[in-house]
Amino acid sequence: MGMNREVIEAQVRAVLPLDGSFAVFLGNEEKTFVIYVDESVGSAISMFMRGVAKERPLTHDLLASVLLAFGARVDRVIINRVEGSVFYARIIVSAENELHARKVIELDARPSDSLALALQQSAPIFVAKSVWESVEDVSGTLAEIEKRSAEQAEKDQATQGVAAADLSEDDEDELDPEDLEDLDLEGILDVEDDDEEDEDEEDDEAKGYDDGYGGFDDDDDEGEEWKKGK
Repeated sequence: MGMNREVIEAQVRAVLPLDGSFAVFLGNEEKTFVIYVDESVGSAISMFMRGVAKERPLTHDLLASVLLAFGARVDRVIINRVEGSVFYARIIVSAENELHARKVIELDARPSDSLALALQQSAPIFVAKSVWESVEDVSGTLAEIEKRSAEQAEKDQATQGVAAADLSEDDEDELDPEDLEDLDLEGILDVEDDDEEDEDEEDDEAKGYDDGYGGFDDDDDEGEEWKKGK
């Protein structure tokens, strides 16, 4: 686990389908918290997690290809603040080609898109220490879901006359959605009617922080110009 003064490294531990949305469990061996994302991005995150092949490139695949065409890639993503139930994130992009020396651009982004791109490009994921300390630890909830999923899988396999498979710790990131169909995930998670990915970001300027890599402030002209051009 990477850790420094201001950020903590985390991984996407599981992605579970809910009714019309997905629950993304993000954390490490010390703590896990959940971010609820919309169905389309949640499906993309799940596919990247499981290495599912796609017939045609999806949105995040296309964006990664565009970055690559300009000699750029996602260097890392940071979940840098949370307000109520709404999380905010930054994508750190590094670019270098025959026309320009290496430069680093910081972009404001939804956590869901940030996580999808990080998984697509195998980029590290960090959580600001202030966010890490404020979110609720749901490690026990994830363990309970994994336990119930394993039990459901055993029941299904027993019904089909197949030996029950042992859900090992290595499989926790790839829970089979079919094993979760009969589980009341909303009840287990105690889902509230919150939109973690609120499109109406009243404050588009994320608060500054030192990410342990030299720091980035929100007056990054390159990042702002990039956003204006979208």
